[in-house]
Amino acid sequence: MSKDYYKVLDVDKGASQEEIKKAFRKKAHSHHPDKEGGDEEKFKEANEAYQVLGDTEKRQKYDQYGSAAFDGQGAGGGQGFGGFDFSGGGGFEDLGDIFGDLFGGGRRRGPATPRGNDVQVDLDLSFKESVFGVDRDIELTKTSGCQRCTGTGGEPGTSMETCGACNGSGVQVTAQRTILGVMQHKQTCSNCQGSGETASKNCTSCHGQGVDKINKKLSVRIPAGVEHGATLRVRGEGEAVKGGKSGDLFVRLHVKPDKRFDRQGSTIISYAKIGFTQAALGDTIEAPTVDGAVDLKIPAGTQSGTQFKLNGKGVDGPRGRGDQIVVIEVITPKKLSRGQKKLLEELDLKE
Repeated sequence: MSKDYYKVLDVDKGASQEEIKKAFRKKAHSHHPDKEGGDEEKFKEANEAYQVLGDTEKRQKYDQYGSAAFDGQGAGGGQGFGGFDFSGGGGFEDLGDIFGDLFGGGRRRGPATPRGNDVQVDLDLSFKESVFGVDRDIELTKTSGCQRCTGTGGEPGTSMETCGACNGSGVQVTAQRTILGVMQHKQTCSNCQGSGETASKNCTSCHGQGVDKINKKLSVRIPAGVEHGATLRVRGEGEAVKGGKSGDLFVRLHVKPDKRFDRQGSTIISYAKIGFTQAALGDTIEAPTVDGAVDLKIPAGTQSGTQFKLNGKGVDGPRGRGDQIVVIEVITPKKLSRGQKKLLEELDLKE
């Protein structure tokens, strides 16, 4: 029976090689047998599908003849687990990197540069601030590079020595036996944090950590037009780490509602209530906007639900300001005096 390799990887027939590779990574990570809840059969199916679709020539052959073109020889002709060839040939030179990324083994190109943790803070904004943007100060406590030792972890003036835990390589290597064979796992040396060196005497301020806890105030520019729930990234203002890069600061925005306004994209919507006489005869009323109240002319005979546009009174943004829509609500009086009732009866107003 012909196998649908595209369906196995959940990609379209027109998918690019990069999309196919990403789909395989996702499937392999999800179904790997060493992972809790993994599925060996589905893992094998994903392997088989990727051996074909990940190779341009084999994919062309599959598109023309289907999986029958590979019957009797395995999808990839390899000798590894599930027919998978780990020798590095046949167009799969990157498989070691794929499994290295997923499970910590494979041909890693050296230790990744250490990176500090990201930090998230919440910030409340008024409706008006979200429309026009604003500069706000944020205070947070985080790790930052030690000023005394400039992040080296060593007391100023002392020498640096080769790390004994990793012999100066900056990485520690462990081996793990899996159904795929022995997989090497490389991780940043916990003793020197990847620098390959340790101080002969630790810094008296940070005690060799290279970082200190500090209180910091930042001025953050909130751009015009942000919406509730948006998150801004401030690069490099997260936690610092010895011998590496600082993480990022994420500012999650909470826009307080304004009972006068609703928002739809760059358009602001407001509602104005007028009386029966104003609707019938016309009037000029004050309409609130984020810039302040403006005069709005109500023509005679205005119906409830009529909308008036105030150009350029909406949300500010990269393409300029949007508009404001004022929706009219005609209020029918609930209590009338005898004289008012008589007048209305005499008028006998009907559609």
